[in-house]
Amino acid sequence: MALDSVLVANRGEIAARVLRACRELGIRGIAVHVPGDTAHLALADDAVEVPGYLDGAAIVEAARGAGATAVHPGYGFLSENAPFARAVAEAGLVFVGPDADVIELMGRKDRAREVAERAGVPVMPRYEPDAVPADAYPVLVKAAAGGGGKGMHVVRRPEQLADALATAAREARAAFGDDTLLIERFVEGGRHVEVQVFGDRHGHVVHLLDRDCSVQRRHQKVVEEAPAPGLDPRVRERIRSAAVALCREVGYVNAGTVEYLVHGDEAYFLEMNTRLQVEHPVTEEVTGTDLVHWQLAVAAGEPLPLEQEDVVEVGHAVEVRVYAEDPYAGFLPQAGRIREVWWPGARIESVIEDFDGADVSSSFDPMIAKIITIGDDRDEAVDAMVEALDATAVFGIRSNVGFLRRIVDSATFRDAAMDTGWLDAEPEDLLAPPEVPGSAAAAAARLLWPAPDDGWRVAGPAAPLVLPVVDEEGVRHEVSAWPDHVVPNTTDGARAWVAIEGETHVFERPDGTRRPRTLHAGDAEVTAPMPGTVIAVEVEPGQRVEAGQRLGAVEAMKMELALTAAHAGVVTEVAATVGRQVKMGDLLFHVEAQED
Repeated sequence: MALDSVLVANRGEIAARVLRACRELGIRGIAVHVPGDTAHLALADDAVEVPGYLDGAAIVEAARGAGATAVHPGYGFLSENAPFARAVAEAGLVFVGPDADVIELMGRKDRAREVAERAGVPVMPRYEPDAVPADAYPVLVKAAAGGGGKGMHVVRRPEQLADALATAAREARAAFGDDTLLIERFVEGGRHVEVQVFGDRHGHVVHLLDRDCSVQRRHQKVVEEAPAPGLDPRVRERIRSAAVALCREVGYVNAGTVEYLVHGDEAYFLEMNTRLQVEHPVTEEVTGTDLVHWQLAVAAGEPLPLEQEDVVEVGHAVEVRVYAEDPYAGFLPQAGRIREVWWPGARIESVIEDFDGADVSSSFDPMIAKIITIGDDRDEAVDAMVEALDATAVFGIRSNVGFLRRIVDSATFRDAAMDTGWLDAEPEDLLAPPEVPGSAAAAAARLLWPAPDDGWRVAGPAAPLVLPVVDEEGVRHEVSAWPDHVVPNTTDGARAWVAIEGETHVFERPDGTRRPRTLHAGDAEVTAPMPGTVIAVEVEPGQRVEAGQRLGAVEAMKMELALTAAHAGVVTEVAATVGRQVKMGDLLFHVEAQED
């Protein structure tokens, strides 16, 4: 079967990635988009506006109306939605992925466990909610449906279980429409290792090595690499062969990933993702493959391009996910206008081009780009990533580029000593707000103050000239020397943005009346950390609360953000109501400090 035209039911960088592959293969690529979200359309031959990326019926109708022969779901949105895959097939179109029945079976963690056990794949001990042994803790509560870390909570003490179950159920119901939960043993210090698998309709299944995705924050992957470093060779062989056996058990077709928790010589099945993964580029780099090309070929009925013995590992690859978020303010997602970006000379997956501004909406995942580096070995790939992040800058909104740079250059990462709990332990060396380096202030001064003829000189002594700039905290810097090297920077004449080691610093000229800015509301005021919806109000006026006590919660970008009291005191105002749409900075609660 020839795939003459493919509709890509997604947005952003993955939509661009699939549309690019279609163009390379001579396939007509059709994009869908919602109003105002058009950055991924540049590589499309045709585009259709739809009400939403989760509106499966509208997307199927768009595919039929545009004359598509197939639908590629990308990842996220409808990629693991069995009813959508079934609707695509019933419309006479090819779904670029596994069959709907397999998505349904493996998309639920409880049923996937049963399949894994039949295939001989080791699984974690499981407990019923009312029968968790006292000596079983810590345990992991997780949603049976869906993925992406939503509805997952580690419970360390029996008295925490009820609250964790209630929160996980609420999150799972909101994200997946299904609040079924699993409780499994939680292994401290475990690593997240996954195996890329691929099957065709001719009975062939291969693995394409493994990846390590242990660098996570709240179960969301931050850095990935291939192959997984430092695995016991017996464990590596066991998880690869078990992944293939699992695929054969269910007749798996197209791209998929089998995920494991590895600890020493133990390896336990976590789940199977029945789609292409965000981190697939690192596998492509070390196997010399193009997995999207493979997807389209297999969907057209072709056999896999390689047999297992032909899959060869070459070098090492590292990928980081660049997000619009503030790591030093609780990783709050950011929204707004990107003024300019500087990308390094590495593989970049993004819809934002160099020096090209773009809007980041609070309606979608805040990932801006993926950066991928390669090397002959792991050390070389990591060094290349540090160099790449030094050359990267996102100006206009806050990003995690500097935080990523700290991660990959840390001793823990360089020694491959990370585990899935590393970032959640909030290591101070990674999460301490960065100091403003003198070289950043010097670069800003050069942008904000035109150099007088008798001041800065290429050769000879400089005139005694001091140029002042003020940083975001209102701190004045007196600059008396040019920076000795060029760093990413930009200016609009009134402000200057300078990136040093991935961290962006913003400066202005002093106006003579400027005072240090207050970045946050007073401790008594609890405000909305970002635009969202109030989903819980747990206090009332006059109620006495303790420091750190939860007052309510806001949902934003499919995340539940707890609102807590900064100090012990009395709630004097409750402006929050469940269901209220709030803007960033809106006052929600006021807590007067308790007198000693």
